Amino acid sequence: MKAMHQIRLATAASLLGVMGAAHAAVESLPGGPQVLGLYFQNPVSPIAKEEKFLMDMMLWVCLGIGIVVFGAMFYAVFKHRKSKGAVAAHFHESTKVEIAWTIIPILIVIAILVPATRTVIAQENHSDSFMTVKATGAQWKWGYDYMAGPGKGISFWSTLTTPYSEIYEGKDLPNNFVLAVDHELVVPVNKKIKIVTTSDDVLHGFYVNSLGVQMDAIPGFVRSTWFTAEKTGTYYGQCAQICGKYHAFMPIVIKVVTMPEYEQWVAQWKKAHPDSTPPADGAAPSKT
Repeated sequence: MKAMHQIRLATAASLLGVMGAAHAAVESLPGGPQVLGLYFQNPVSPIAKEEKFLMDMMLWVCLGIGIVVFGAMFYAVFKHRKSKGAVAAHFHESTKVEIAWTIIPILIVIAILVPATRTVIAQENHSDSFMTVKATGAQWKWGYDYMAGPGKGISFWSTLTTPYSEIYEGKDLPNNFVLAVDHELVVPVNKKIKIVTTSDDVLHGFYVNSLGVQMDAIPGFVRSTWFTAEKTGTYYGQCAQICGKYHAFMPIVIKVVTMPEYEQWVAQWKKAHPDSTPPADGAAPSKT
């Protein structure tokens, strides 16, 4: 028992050492996680901005309701306390009060429902997409197939480049050591990108906060979402479902570039991978 206890202490100490070393080197990552970040990342797509607006609106609505309800309650308790000789009123109903507490909540719900419904409908509107990319989750990486639009036929796996051994050893690693991949998903700026998700094995989640994209990747199912990045840059996400041992090391990296830069990237990729030819309709290319 004593030996087991010592082993547990040693393991805990080593983990704390690794966490401490990592914490000391961590800095905010543009387009990704922020140190002590407790809120949304900076939104760079219309849907992400709508989601942030809804969150802010709900916070203010809930704060207002809380102030009114608890303010009235504390006022009643303080003003009409027994020590001041207050005598409880005896009544059974009040038509005016019942009408008020029915109509006011209905109006509040409608005020919330209208913008929320607008956002949900917009999230499902995949029409007029400039290009379509299939994102396939697998333990523990993402596969991307450019299915339609410029770059059709390009296909690859995007895998974490930092070796697991270096992560666990707590070496001096770059700031994005759990987010760096060998191949980023490259898309053009100000273009509507349709993302089709599925999975090769277990449940995964395609989630990029700053782009307002979150869609489960389910084995045997195909689901769709979209985004339009309004700024160039590199944006980071991760699998949003606990998918296995290395779930924490399954990043999503989306590189948003100008249209000329995107066309140049497509040309360079196809030159380096001549087998990346457009698939027949209804077929998916093989990942390289």
